[in-house]
Parts: sequence; C-alpha cells; structure tokens
Amino acid sequence: MSTVSSTPRTKTGITPATPTTTRLAGSHVLQASPHYTTTRRHSLYGTEDRVVIDPGSRIWKVGFSGEGKPRDVFYADAKNYDSLWSWNRATDPTEKAEQDNMLEINLERCMRSVFHESLLAEPKARKVILVEHPLMPLYIKDMLAHILFSNLQVPSISFASSHLLSLLSVGRITGLVLDCGHLESTALPIFAARPLFPQLRTTPLAGSRFSSHIRALLLLFGSYLPPPTTLSAAVNVPAANRTTRVPQEILTDAVIEDIKTRCCFVSDALESSLSDVRASSPAGDDPSDHEPPPSSDPAISESEFSRGSLGQESAAESEFSIVSHLTHSTSSGEASNEKHIQVLANMYMRHSTATNLHMRVVPPVSQQTGTGRGTLIIPGWVRERAAEVLFEGGDVDESSVAEVILDALLKVPLDLRKTMASSILITGGTAMLPGFIPRLHTELLRATAPLNILSTRSRPTYDRYASLRPLVPHFAILNNPTPVPSSSTRANVNAGKAPAFTPATMAWVGGSLAGALKTGGVEVAREKWDESDPSQTDQDDDVIMVVPASERIPRNVIPDWTRGLLPAGAPPAVALKPLPSPQAVGA
Repeated sequence: MSTVSSTPRTKTGITPATPTTTRLAGSHVLQASPHYTTTRRHSLYGTEDRVVIDPGSRIWKVGFSGEGKPRDVFYADAKNYDSLWSWNRATDPTEKAEQDNMLEINLERCMRSVFHESLLAEPKARKVILVEHPLMPLYIKDMLAHILFSNLQVPSISFASSHLLSLLSVGRITGLVLDCGHLESTALPIFAARPLFPQLRTTPLAGSRFSSHIRALLLLFGSYLPPPTTLSAAVNVPAANRTTRVPQEILTDAVIEDIKTRCCFVSDALESSLSDVRASSPAGDDPSDHEPPPSSDPAISESEFSRGSLGQESAAESEFSIVSHLTHSTSSGEASNEKHIQVLANMYMRHSTATNLHMRVVPPVSQQTGTGRGTLIIPGWVRERAAEVLFEGGDVDESSVAEVILDALLKVPLDLRKTMASSILITGGTAMLPGFIPRLHTELLRATAPLNILSTRSRPTYDRYASLRPLVPHFAILNNPTPVPSSSTRANVNAGKAPAFTPATMAWVGGSLAGALKTGGVEVAREKWDESDPSQTDQDDDVIMVVPASERIPRNVIPDWTRGLLPAGAPPAVALKPLPSPQAVGA
C-alpha cells in the first residue's frame, strides 16, 4: 500500500526567525516593526529617523540616522567621474553665471536621486543632517539649502562639521582630524566637541593631485598593447613588437579611478630622498635600465602634457608632482631633465617588489577597427610609489599630509599639544589606500626627528618642528591598523583603538549617530529660511521672483564660521591714519 508523501513540517522546538514584539503597557515608546528587535520605530515604518547626506565633490553618501552604514554611495557624475565643483571659480560674470547654473542643476539632480531613488523617502516629512566640509564655499551651501527648502520642501536642515562627526563616530570629542579628500587635505583640531577653526590647516595634496600624478607617470613609463588588426597577427606578431607608448585618449577619469582604487598602495619610506637622487647621479651615468617603449610621437614631459591636454585645472594639479619637480629643477636642457626622471624611476624600480599589471582598456577611436580591447601595462613601481606625491613636502603653499598635521599642532595651545598628538584621526577616501596610515605615522616621526639622525636628508638650518620633538613618543593615530609600541602610555592606549569604520564613511557614521541622539549642528527650520528670503520682502504672496543662482545672495541663517568673531589678539579692523608728509614734519 503506497502512502502519499506530505509536505515536510517544521520541527517542533524551533522558534521562528522573526521575533515577536510585545506591546508595552502604559508606555509612550513607539511600537517597533515586527521585523526588527528594537523598540525604536525604523525608518521604513516611521519618520523619526533623519536623512543624513554627505555631499562630496565627487562621491555622495546617503542614508538614515541610527544605521551603521550608508544606504547608498554613488558618484555625483556617474558618466565622467568628474567633480561637481572646484576651488577655482570663474571671474567673468557670464562664465560665472553659467557655471553656477550648471552646478545648481547637478546638485538638484543629485538631491532628487537621494530621496526618490536611493532612499525612497518623502522629503517633506524628513529632517536632514547635512555633513559639511569646513572650507565648503558659502554659495554652494546656499545652493544646497535652496534646493532642499524650496524644491524638496524638507522641514529643517542641520549643518554639522565633517571633522567633528568623524571624531564622534569613534567615541571621542577631543582630537586632531585629518580629512584626505579629493580636492584637498584638511587638518582641524577639536577640543571638547568644539572645532578650533582658526587652527585649521590645509594642502592641495589630495586625491585629485594623486590622480593627475598617476596619469603623468603612466604617460611617461607605462606601456600599451593595441589590439591586433587580425586574428593571425595576434598569434604571429610578438607582443613586444606591438608595445607602444600609452595614448592619452585611453587614460580617462574612469580608468584612472579604477587604477587608483584597485591597483595602487603605499609602501614604506625609502632611505634615499629626492636630493640624493640628484646628487648621486654623475654626469656620465646612462639611465638605460628601463627604456620607454618606442613610439612615433616625441617624448613629452609631464608638465608639457598637463599644459597641452589636461586643461587649466588639471595642469595646475599636475605641475607640482615629483616628476615635474625634477623637470623644472634643472636648466641644462631636455636631455638632463629626462635623465633625472629616469634616475628616479630606476631608484624606485630597485626598491620595488610589486608586479606589473595588465589592464584591459577601450582602445582609441583610430584603433577600434582591430579585434578586442587594448592592454595597458602598469609598472609595479608606479603602483607602489605613485602616492609619494602626497608625502613630498617642503613647499610653503603645498605642505605634505604629515606637515599639515604638524603645522596644526604648532598652532594649538601648548597645554593641548600632547592631547592632540595622541588622538589623531585619519578620514577621507584617499586615506583608504593600503598602507597610507602606517606610512603617515612614519612620516610624522621622520619630520620631527633630530637633524643628526637623518644625515642623508638635506634639511634647512631652521628646524620649524623642533618644538614638537618632545611629542614624538606621544604620536598615536586612532585608526592605525598596525600601531607601533611606544614608550608613552597615552599613545599605547589610543593607537589603533578606534572602531573599524572605513575612513571614507566616518563622517557619515558620525552624522547617523548625531541624528539618532537628536543632536547635531546648527538647525535651520524652513520657516526661518522663508523669513530670511530677501526677494519676498515688499512683494505680494502671489508674485514669485525667480533669482538666478549667480545673483542670489547667501542668507544669514546659514551657519558660517568665517563670519564669526575674530580671535583674541587680532588687530582691530580700522583704517590706519596716513603718515604726515615730510614737508609737514619740517614745518
């Protein structure tokens, strides 16, 4: 007698995975979702959670408060991987108006994408926490507030400093935060949750300069295998015979971003310095250990490439890298310049253990008649030493990332230096390079070392970091993955003890924590924003004045630390009396 098989039943004694919730009698606590074990209403079922937006010049991070990571991370310009804004604003009124209008259109597109695509939330019922950079221009903050209030009609906006939120994400309220972003690297001391803005220090050595340096090194030392014209040529013609210089067209922003995020890393510091390379290369040396691949085009230097093909902004970014320093340092002709560049490449190749990488890229238009894609050969020493541009200091206007930290320590009061030096936090997308934070700690020790120890390095007679030398045992980076034991108890307690948040999302995590605790920066309500609108004064309610973005005046309700009171000891802002003429004195 056959039996009909029945549907398997759940074994007894196993409780469902979804926990059941019990109603709290006599309590005003919001009822939780049946799919979450918390008693706080989740963002999908309630409107208590705030929307946390971290608008970067290239990458945006968005999500709800109370959560441990962003809901969505996206490029502001997903097609060209370009920055929405830069620090170089047009001076011509017509060009400035066009630039501001395009920026406002792109910001509105990103903001609508945040609410309607990434979060699927109603903006009219959500308060917003806006993570702002301390040096973000005021007209950009005004554009963001105008879009959120006038177009999306959010109830309120809280402006919070990115450095302070990053420090809150690791459970601290006092420390020195270095933000290595795309446009610049900024160091800001924070004491008792109060940012010390007058002690802020910045440098343009950041992700943008790193990208332009990678592009210049690949143009000088990289190799390219074009796709074979026929299948028989792919088999019969050796790859060495098809190797050429890297065409400029294939090094798009997307390719450079892929190389920077997936191929590059930071290695230990070399004992030799740039000056040693110049001094140790005699006139008769033949730097032919690594000849560039043949090409029909004449050899170009990095500065010529940046001026001729990258435009004004990229040229300014590429003029001050290691290669261009060597190119501009000598005046004995193009041959001497190429010789110094080759000596530097030979030094890096001798100390490099990284392997060459082959990357498939889209060939130029003139080579797309072949079969398949081209191959970009990335030298191993370029992957390992491209980040040296971030640690080469000595320039007053372009300090290295280590010198920015030391300059900020010189500005803080003496009784706070030890506390700040033992509580350094590194954030930003550039800081996610493997080996970046340990190398930064090494550079801090090298910059403050006595002169007799670094005998191989040429240093000026004036040692501006001599007053910071007693702080060397106390240097500690909170999120250092490989902390070095120190003789200071304070440094051993703090080094490497920060939670394992990625440096790029620390500011957003701090904003999420501030939103969950119902705290944050200065909150601006929509009613206060409407009252401060200068275009609504003496106008009827039915008349709406549309003011262009370039002619819009930033409102006083937007917080801006640059408009605060001058620090103690600042000179009075009064006009000086003119000196009497010599005739009047003689009379």
